[in-house]
Amino acid sequence: MSSCTRAFVAFGANLGDPAAAFSLALQRLAELPGTRVVAHSSLYRSAPVGVEGQPDYINAVIELSTALAARPLLDALLSIEHEGGRTRDSRMAPRTMDLDLLLHGDAVIDEPGLQVPHPRMHLRAFALVPLAEIAPDAAIPGHGPAAALLPGVAGQAIARA
Repeated sequence: MSSCTRAFVAFGANLGDPAAAFSLALQRLAELPGTRVVAHSSLYRSAPVGVEGQPDYINAVIELSTALAARPLLDALLSIEHEGGRTRDSRMAPRTMDLDLLLHGDAVIDEPGLQVPHPRMHLRAFALVPLAEIAPDAAIPGHGPAAALLPGVAGQAIARA
């Protein structure tokens, strides 16, 4: 097995049974080749960002140790979302499961369909708060440690579920 990378995945859901979807995501991530779930945050409730009239989201962040490169890991995330009932009709639609690759080691990747670090994670409490809970030292390339970015999202509503 090649060397492992510390990766972080954001989970979000606002349709169906988010707690069951989170359990499924954890189970499927743990089954990926060369991958283990190192930690996961508490579940958080947050208001949707940039859209009105949707239910609140349940969010969390999952830390992985993985031998998978960023693209195969992203492909696996999309497959797990699909299994969890995710459809991609529109970018801002409510969803049963959303898995975003936030960080893959210290990689900076900008390819079609794959941006690491996730382009807006440093601006989103629903990504930063659970990330800082499990890995306050996690460095976001170009922005610094997760914990140091929390004051910038202090005005966004988020609470432990």
